[in-house]
Amino acid sequence: MKIIEEKEISTGDIVISPRPVWKCTGCREYGIRPSCAPNVPDWQDAVEWAKNYKTALLIKFGLEGSFHEDKRKILNWILDREKELFKNHTYVFALFPGHCTLCEDCACEKGNPCTQRYRVRPSLDAIGIELSRLVNIDYTENVLYSIIFLD
Repeated sequence: MKIIEEKEISTGDIVISPRPVWKCTGCREYGIRPSCAPNVPDWQDAVEWAKNYKTALLIKFGLEGSFHEDKRKILNWILDREKELFKNHTYVFALFPGHCTLCEDCACEKGNPCTQRYRVRPSLDAIGIELSRLVNIDYTENVLYSIIFLD
């Protein structure tokens, strides 16, 4: 895992719509993981929530090894970064790139409650963020994106 880019963006550039959420319905994690729809606030609530922020960090991560290991490292890095940013931004809030993979053995997949619910953040798609409106997605790249809302 490596950080390719971290840049501040205006939240006014972030488009939230039902399109990514509908895309989520075809995923096997839909309704299972706590970071996934419909277990997160819906896209209309996300529109209202995002209006309360002016800036956010857009972070691009490169995957270098095992997808699952790198993604777990990325999620933990995002949570550490959120904690660090909390010192200067009271309402800082991070979003995960896709479904949660914090645990190697997900309790939710077995129908049990999440063991790390306090650490899980919604995924970008699950709350309706249209990532393609922020970046030119190159499907040949082995990357993930996250957004951390600042203030």
